[in-house]
Amino acid sequence: MKELTKDKRCEETTANRSFGVETVIDLYGCDSQIIRSEAKLREYVDRLCELLKMVKYGDTFTPYFGLNNDHTAGYSVLQFIETSSITGHFSENTNAAYLNIFSCGEYDVEKAAEFTKDFFGAEKIVKRVIDRK
Repeated sequence: MKELTKDKRCEETTANRSFGVETVIDLYGCDSQIIRSEAKLREYVDRLCELLKMVKYGDTFTPYFGLNNDHTAGYSVLQFIETSSITGHFSENTNAAYLNIFSCGEYDVEKAAEFTKDFFGAEKIVKRVIDRK
């Protein structure tokens, strides 16, 4: 596994009294085949990291949850990046996705949201941006 190094962007962000930015993305009316595909979820993470120039740390973790509960059934994703993490849960019951992109390094929030909506073929997106202090 690659050794984690201190990212200069983290130092710059901390100097400005912000720990980082978290983008919370809720998607509704997603393509049911995509959110049910472990391979597509891994592809999403790979392509998002490439798009935002985020460095992955380790493999993408994609457990399946909710075998006994239709309300929560679906895959989750966890990808550590050198500047924090990308997480998400995908609801097969409602064809919805709930994602968090958190980084102390700068990234284009609008580009991340647009790519995410397009990748999952979502009909609706709700996006919130949190400046983590």
